[in-house]
Amino acid sequence: MENKFKFAKDLTKEMEFITSRSSGPGGQNVNKVNSKVELRFSVFESEILTKKEKEIIFLKLYHHINNLGILSVTAQTERSQVQNKEIAIQKFYRWLEIALTPVKPRKKTRPTRASKEKRLEEKQALAQKKESRKKPEL
Repeated sequence: MENKFKFAKDLTKEMEFITSRSSGPGGQNVNKVNSKVELRFSVFESEILTKKEKEIIFLKLYHHINNLGILSVTAQTERSQVQNKEIAIQKFYRWLEIALTPVKPRKKTRPTRASKEKRLEEKQALAQKKESRKKPEL
């Protein structure tokens, strides 16, 4: 399957697929057909990824990686094993793309004079509205 995402490297050679019975849709087939697909990818043993990429993937996707360094992606939404395999591959590439996209540093900004004045005017207007709701003192 071709990579439909921005992720440039083709990792299909290093993927391992395991099938099992799905708990998803399938009717009577659910007890007979192995339609659930689990994609396994050994992050640290990958020869295609750089050391830096491996570290970033491990830090950002650690909750999907077991203690052996295997990234696990499952798909069982469809009745077809082939469709579930496609979904697992897409999900895998999406996770890698998100993990390896650098986060833009936040630039500190200060409120403008106009925004400060607008905030204070709105605050005054709200205070006057609440003041007008009070019962007059006798």
